[in-house]
Amino acid sequence: MEDALKRLLEAEARARAVIDAASQERQRQIEEALANAREAEARFEAGRASLRAPFLSEAHGRAEQAVAELTRKYDERQRGLRDLAARHEREAVDAALHLLLDPAL
Repeated sequence: MEDALKRLLEAEARARAVIDAASQERQRQIEEALANAREAEARFEAGRASLRAPFLSEAHGRAEQAVAELTRKYDERQRGLRDLAARHEREAVDAALHLLLDPAL
């Protein structure tokens, strides 16, 4: 009976050692997986800027084109308004002179 009890106690000790080793291995694998995930996340964050760079560059180019186009249109409109104002000024001066010189009208 004593031998059986000894063997059971030894088997229990070996089982506990196997369980402890498995638990330690599980914890090591979890920590390794977390480290790998953090590493992958850091690589993603570092690469994200390089992924966005072409899109930002293209958007910046489009914005510059839009600003240039709006500036061109504004300048054209301003020239047109100045020409129109000058024409109306000439017409008003001509009309005023006409009234002054020919009061019969």
